[in-house]
Amino acid sequence: MKPRSALGIAAFLLTGIFAAAWPAQAQLNLMVQCPEDTDGVDADGDGNPANDIVCKHITAGDGFATMADGTVLYTFGFSEVPETVPPDQVFAQRQVVAEVPGPTIVLREGQELYLNLTNVGMINRPDLFDTHSVHWHGIPNSGSIFDGLPESAPTVRIGATFPYYYSTQGKEGTYFYHCHVEVVEHMQMGMIAHIYVLPRQDQNTALKNSGDPPFVGFAYNDGDGSTGYHVSKALQLAGFDSRFHQQHIAIQNLPFAELDDDYHFINGRGYPDSINPNPLGASPENNYHLSQPMDSRIQANQGERILLRIHNISTTHLFTVRALGLPMRIVGLDAKLLRNASRDLFYETSSLTIGGGQAADVIIDTSDVSPGTYFFYTTNLDDLINGPEERGGMMTEIVICPASG
Repeated sequence: MKPRSALGIAAFLLTGIFAAAWPAQAQLNLMVQCPEDTDGVDADGDGNPANDIVCKHITAGDGFATMADGTVLYTFGFSEVPETVPPDQVFAQRQVVAEVPGPTIVLREGQELYLNLTNVGMINRPDLFDTHSVHWHGIPNSGSIFDGLPESAPTVRIGATFPYYYSTQGKEGTYFYHCHVEVVEHMQMGMIAHIYVLPRQDQNTALKNSGDPPFVGFAYNDGDGSTGYHVSKALQLAGFDSRFHQQHIAIQNLPFAELDDDYHFINGRGYPDSINPNPLGASPENNYHLSQPMDSRIQANQGERILLRIHNISTTHLFTVRALGLPMRIVGLDAKLLRNASRDLFYETSSLTIGGGQAADVIIDTSDVSPGTYFFYTTNLDDLINGPEERGGMMTEIVICPASG
């Protein structure tokens, strides 16, 4: 646990009071919405008319994440509530379990999402009464009430639950979501996550069989299989300014004007933690909850296509990334297929520069690639660090196995 100021100690002592008082009061407001799919319409085209409504229940609160050099940083974040947790146990079981990134949400085009957000409060900062929200970056909303911007939409106070509703018809692509309340602070603290929509074309068996081997899916409704892939991975580029996080838990002034990340990572982990297939981050500070569940290692067989769903959600940096020795084809940007009428605007590149708030879909064709281990990394060499530790940061591995597997 980090040292605390006098104000911090006083606030810490209040924790027990709030921890005892919140659950009973909050349970009164915990109403999760999840309607049944009874319209008989097969909106996602998978042959089942009763599975087009997806319900999720996530919490927003605080926690701690463990960096690749072992440093434990205070964070904010989202966490999914397991179906086995009864409503009267949500607050008891889902406080101080923030994850970086938050729960990944994958939808099929045509499905409707009811995303219920419960604010469980910041147990380690009981002096804060921040509200939270979900902003699905880039998607046309069904109504401004679901946009998550505090200026135009409701935000969720401590103890309350709000149901966000989204329709995905015609909205396939790669997105992300984040809290939009005090947006720089809450995103820097870790309230960020993946979300993407699989195209309806994934139900086209004939088009899948046009791949050799048959495609697993497509990035978009391209009509010709040009965005087909066999392996996919979502890669979230971001970073933490350790001083900002340390000031936060010490209840000191936050250095907004001096924000400068010194921990850079993919899916919440710096290299080599990025290639560890196991969930990480079960520190005592985080109640032994796994704060960083998602690796970023990629493995494919020679001849297969890899789809990388990349987005940059850093509050301080733009990044240039490359996969040294592997051909990258950009087929989509910001959840849009790169096509003008019938003319493809795909382009081959050896590097991709991506700014904060942008997303890109990259296809790597391994047909002419020799088996081996390749590195996907930022060419911003000063971002290849884990705080004071050199040779880490924003990097992962792409392993190409022989065609036989």
